[in-house]
Amino acid sequence: MTDSRPASHFRRLYQANPDPWRFNTSRYEQAKYRHTLDALGDRRFCSALEVGCSIGILTRMLAPRCDSLLGIDIVEDPLPAARARCADQPQVRFERKQVPARWPAGRFDLIVFSEVLYFLSAADIAACAGHVLHCLMPGGAVVLVNWLGQTDDPSPSDAAPDRFVEATKAALRVTRRERHRRYRLDLLTSSEADPG
Repeated sequence: MTDSRPASHFRRLYQANPDPWRFNTSRYEQAKYRHTLDALGDRRFCSALEVGCSIGILTRMLAPRCDSLLGIDIVEDPLPAARARCADQPQVRFERKQVPARWPAGRFDLIVFSEVLYFLSAADIAACAGHVLHCLMPGGAVVLVNWLGQTDDPSPSDAAPDRFVEATKAALRVTRRERHRRYRLDLLTSSEADPG
């Protein structure tokens, strides 16, 4: 498969199961979330974006560290659960957006792509990288988390993070990389100076 997964693919998954990846119960998911939060250290963020927020499990964990947090997903199906999960976090909001075509407005000092890039084509990963370079604040951080198993998705295993890192290497540097048995985590940061 070379094209990005369409919205209909995810709609079918959520119609069959409101938590199709077992985010709420999987030990794998919980360990991955802990490692993601650990990679960020104790830093606080003024404006964060989570691409592919699904039912808002990671969103809820990120929320106390963020003055403002926008979670986006390609379909509306999981967003009511995400909104309910974060109802006590007034700084969190959710929108249906399909990246890269409908990238959200604004600037961010944290952008999270947790298990979403491998659903995108090489061209769409490059386009997302371009958006990130445009909207990431000086000193901002980007977290990439990608499952390492082989699938028929457009950018499986290391292909997704490698494509993103290559597309952003002129402006972002990898400051942390972890390979776990089933997934890879990359933390990229921009310089403190604003290139624009």
